[in-house]
Amino acid sequence: MAPAHRGFTLIELIVVLAIVGLLASLVAPRYVRSVDNAREATLRTSLNVMRDAIDKYTADRGQYPDSLQELVSRGYLRHVPEDPVTGSRDSWQMVPPPADSALTGSMADVRSGARGRGPSGLPYASW
Repeated sequence: MAPAHRGFTLIELIVVLAIVGLLASLVAPRYVRSVDNAREATLRTSLNVMRDAIDKYTADRGQYPDSLQELVSRGYLRHVPEDPVTGSRDSWQMVPPPADSALTGSMADVRSGARGRGPSGLPYASW
C-alpha cells in the first residue's frame, strides 16, 4: 500500500494568503510612518548640531563661517551630515547673515534643501 500524499488545498492556501495580506496592509502604513518620523527627527538633530557649530564658530572667531566645509576643516563639525530627506550632503541651503550685521562671513544659518512639508505642515526648507 502506497503512502497517501497530503497537501494543502487551494482554499487553505487562499485563506492563508488573505490573512498574510491583511496583516501586511495593517503593518505597512505604520512602518512607513515610523520611517518618516525617524527621518524628520534626524533632520531636526542635524540642523541643531550644525546651528550650534555655526554659533560656536561665530563666538570664537568673531565672524560667520563661509561654508559648512569650513566648519569641518576648523574642527567644529566632524563631517557635513547627510540631509536625511534628500539623501545628500550637498543639498543644505546656506542662509546669509542679516544685511545690518557687523560680522563678516557668508553663512549665518543653514536649512534643508528638501522639498515638501513636514508633519506640522511647514516646508522642510523653513525648519
